[in-house]
Amino acid sequence: MFKRALALFAAGLMAACSTWGWAQVKEIPWGTSAVGSSGHKALIVLAELLNREMPKYRITVQPTPGAIVSVKGYATGQFEGYYGADIAFYELANDVNRFKGFKASMKRQPVQSFWVFTVEVGSAIHARDQGKVKNWRDLSGKAVFTGPLPWDVRAHLERAYGVLGVKHQYRQVDLSAAGSLLQGGGIDSFIVYTNAEATTAPWITEASLAADWAALNPSADEVAALKKAGFAVTEVKPDVFKRDVHTDKVILLPFYYGFHVGLEVPEDDVYRMLTLIEKNVAALTQADAGFAQIAKDMPGFQRQGVASSVDFVPIHPGLAKYMREKGVWDAKWDARVAKK
Repeated sequence: MFKRALALFAAGLMAACSTWGWAQVKEIPWGTSAVGSSGHKALIVLAELLNREMPKYRITVQPTPGAIVSVKGYATGQFEGYYGADIAFYELANDVNRFKGFKASMKRQPVQSFWVFTVEVGSAIHARDQGKVKNWRDLSGKAVFTGPLPWDVRAHLERAYGVLGVKHQYRQVDLSAAGSLLQGGGIDSFIVYTNAEATTAPWITEASLAADWAALNPSADEVAALKKAGFAVTEVKPDVFKRDVHTDKVILLPFYYGFHVGLEVPEDDVYRMLTLIEKNVAALTQADAGFAQIAKDMPGFQRQGVASSVDFVPIHPGLAKYMREKGVWDAKWDARVAKK
């Protein structure tokens, strides 16, 4: 009798769980960049929103040494969401640089599903060196921290240095030590960057407390060479860094970043995710200014992000549905929509 009652109780509990949705909660371990990075900060804000508004999913933020690790982690089954940039997708599609030889170990194809902001990269030196180091080519022979080895911001800046023929000496340093090393002369320059031209990474803010750094802008002829090589170039107001950067403008090179999921998340759920983000974008931006670009024009920004990577990775059908509804879809992309 007891066993029968126990069995009936268990069956009833399972039915209740199904009815209440407990059994249907899908875990999304979502990879992002390291603690202290812009990507980690932004995903914490985004995950809080999605966990509240989409209770059938439970997102956990998973920091990694760099965004590229999260892309590889998704492709090999470690993560269900990842932090992917157009430069990473370019390298993956072309089997080059950080993705050289990686395709053989892939279990599934990354797709693009949500573009969140641009990241704009540039260079900084100590203010005392402004008279000696006047442009990016002057960094040749200097000890430069262009970012941790796996990071996309490093890959983007290194590509730009390559175009200009900058033969610097790369220094790998701990993020928390970058400012003190610049102040003490252990390095001559480090990378600086912004998100959405509106905020910067926590580690750069920390470095600003240890070193009086100045933004180092590329010269006019360097800007021309970078544009000719296909780089986008933008000018950011110095007050984004909330300190004196000893220039009246900061010239940076933007690229696109997104928080993406794969086809394991159905079309309708990705579509709902995007509509929820758009509905709540003011609150997201209040929590993290990195969401400012999608606050201004989320559909238009999705179009720009897709255009940056459409030749490299497929497009999630949920993103395609959202873009078609918003009138920003290009029919020539129809063949690039991902299918199971």
